[in-house]
Order: sequence, then structure tokens, then C-alpha cells
Amino acid sequence: MARRFCDETDSRRLLNPGPVTLVSVAFRDERNAAPVAWAMPLSMEPPLVGVALHPERHTTDMVRAAQEFAINIPGPAMLKQVHFLGSHSGRDVNKLEAASIEWFPGMRVGAPLLDGCLAWIECTVRDSIRFPDHTLFVGEVVRVQALEEAYAGGWLLEDPKYCPLTYLGGDEYAVIQDKRVAAIQTTMQGGLVLETAEEREEREEREAQEAEAKGAEGDEGYAEMRRFLGRD
Repeated sequence: MARRFCDETDSRRLLNPGPVTLVSVAFRDERNAAPVAWAMPLSMEPPLVGVALHPERHTTDMVRAAQEFAINIPGPAMLKQVHFLGSHSGRDVNKLEAASIEWFPGMRVGAPLLDGCLAWIECTVRDSIRFPDHTLFVGEVVRVQALEEAYAGGWLLEDPKYCPLTYLGGDEYAVIQDKRVAAIQTTMQGGLVLETAEEREEREEREAQEAEAKGAEGDEGYAEMRRFLGRD
């Protein structure tokens, strides 16, 4: 798997789907990483991103001290490691070692970049803003890398292995995939056409096929077939 350098503004497209992010940081001889649900683009020029960290987290103290961090975007292969990192504190354990996560040096910051991820965004701290229960660190993006199999000016979403994760809450996650292209048409009056003639024909054909399959398999057999095909 080859990493490619991206423009710093690519950080916006990498974060737009709301993927799971792992914020990594190094200070003195310690390296740490933690999942962050709230990570977002803030500005295109200059390229700025934000990560919201709870003030009591060990990662927060380290980012404040180091004044730099990296955003790592994992894929489904790192699901268990992501959840482990969110369930333990770096005050108590060397989380990267305990989770068997290899890392490689950042190019512009001292934060470790986590091997096995799909993309990496290196940042220096531009500002920090304290909110009632979180601190928003504003990072200036100084280097962006991504796997060629995962990203090329946008998430490719062709192979589930190279699709980013999203967090649903608790211990539940999902994979971001099944890309849809929004091609819209409008009426003469400027209103949105919700379903074109071609889309209606496709829908009716699909519904007819489903009805035929239900008739042949029965409701239980049809449901089992859908589970077997991974459609439910």
C-alpha cells in the first residue's frame, strides 16, 4: 500500500464524511493516541481543522503541552484497536504498545502517525477555545498523506478495506461506503424533480424483481436470501 502526499486543503475532504479520527501526540518521551468523535474542517485558507477534546483527557494535556498533533483516519481493520484506545487512558498504560499499533514519524510534527490507517493530517496548534465541557484545538494543517487505494482527491469507497469508519455510539461503528451521485433535475418552475423517468423505471423494475422473488421464496425465504446476500 502506497502513501501519497496530498494538498493541505485535502484535509477538508478527508474529514467531511465525519469519519472516526484518532488524535495522536508526542511530548517528551511519551506517545499517545485517542479516538475523537468531533473533528472538523474550519477553514480552507489557511487550512485549519478542529478537534474537540474533553479537558480531563490525558491527550488534552499532551496536545496543550506539545502544541501539535496528528489526525489519523482508520479503516475497519482497526475497529478493535480504535475501541481499545477509547476505553483506556494514556495515564495508566502505553496505549500504542498495548494495542499493538505500529507507528512512523510525522514529517512536520513530532506526533506519531499510526500505521494501518487510511489517511494522516499533521497539525500545529493555532489556537484553543475552552467550552463548558470540551476544549476545541484549532490546528493549522502542515502535511497530509493518504493511501492511494483509499483516496484520490476524494474518498474512493471502492473496497470496504479502504473505507473509513464512522462512530454510532457505545460500541457500535459503521463503514462509510456505497457512494451515491446526486444528479438533479428541475421543473420549468425551478422545483426539484424527485424522481426522473429513468429512476422511476429502475425502481419499478427493482420492485417487480423483489415481488417475484418473494412469490418464489416466500417471506421467510426471501428474508434469508437477503441476509445471505448482505442486503439486510
